[in-house]
Amino acid sequence: MKKILVINGNPDKESLNTILADAYIKGARQSGAQIKLVNLADLEFEPVLKHGYRQRTELEPDLVEIQKDILEANHLVFIYPTWWGTYPALLKGFFDRVFLPKYAFSYRENSPMWDKLLTGRSARVIVTMDTPVWYYKLVFRQPGHHSIKRCILEFCGIKPVRITTFDQVKSSTEKRRDKWIKETEELGRRQI
Repeated sequence: MKKILVINGNPDKESLNTILADAYIKGARQSGAQIKLVNLADLEFEPVLKHGYRQRTELEPDLVEIQKDILEANHLVFIYPTWWGTYPALLKGFFDRVFLPKYAFSYRENSPMWDKLLTGRSARVIVTMDTPVWYYKLVFRQPGHHSIKRCILEFCGIKPVRITTFDQVKSSTEKRRDKWIKETEELGRRQI
């Protein structure tokens, strides 16, 4: 049985992202997967890594728990809105505090290389944005997509990382949003 961890990175739990998280979970449950949902807005943690890696900041109980959840999962699902070209500060703070050296990766001594400690997991990233996807690709060059896929998840060994983007949310119709919800449910059913 596949173990899936769904992480809603939108601080607003009454958002389209929450509806999409529920749709993914519904589809995955129909396929028999074991699911856990984490709304980052419900966690109690300081999102700022105040001392960088120079000095250890003790993890709050919620972060200790989610580190265990990540290690137990076969598949991670991140759902969030694009704000200022990337992801909300809460999600960035989550990565800063949770994906730590000796947990998610480990630098090799006297080498620019590193070991990827989260191998054996795949990820689906579901992103909403108001910007048209073609503009995000051609003009902005997809900074958020590149950051989460290459600089965070793949850096730590998570592969493959697949990204689904739903654009022009602000001007979308109910019919279009219903299509996104069905598409997300199907992603869950296929457990990808």
